[in-house]
Amino acid sequence: MDSFELNKVAGAVLGALLLAMGTGFVAELIYKPKPAGDRGYALPAVEENAAAAPAAAKEEPLPVRLASADATKGQAAAKKCMACHSFEKGGPNKVGPDLYGVVERPKGSHEGFGYSAAMKAKGGNWTYEDLDHFLHAPKQYVQGTIMAFAGVPSGAERADILAYLKTLSDKPVDFPKP
Repeated sequence: MDSFELNKVAGAVLGALLLAMGTGFVAELIYKPKPAGDRGYALPAVEENAAAAPAAAKEEPLPVRLASADATKGQAAAKKCMACHSFEKGGPNKVGPDLYGVVERPKGSHEGFGYSAAMKAKGGNWTYEDLDHFLHAPKQYVQGTIMAFAGVPSGAERADILAYLKTLSDKPVDFPKP
């Protein structure tokens, strides 16, 4: 095929594109869309009634929940934690630190794990209360933590996990009295 044939093909393609664009411009000049205005059906507004909204159920205090906690259920619930934490004595650090003997351990202190600055600055030892708050909403309890876990919303499930963590210690710390 010689250059004259290629020029005819290119000209045909460009002509078709110009025709399509030109048709679009002419159509926009002829037909102007009209706004809908107030046509249609008015939908009823959602009524916000504070009395009709169910009140958020108050959680029982932690000592009461711990009194009825089940370590076996806690071990099953803690499986979601195993992706990032180990639970055996002397276990390796993973994405998170080893949790064996975590109760009464100083916060941000497990050897060989790189804690966030926010966790190191928290200070104090891990108590059952602290662990309960942290498991409920880690990013609220330690603002700036790098832990990406959303938390455990169920108070009973958190208590079961704490009962399981109690079993993971050479010297288990007693639960607080109700």
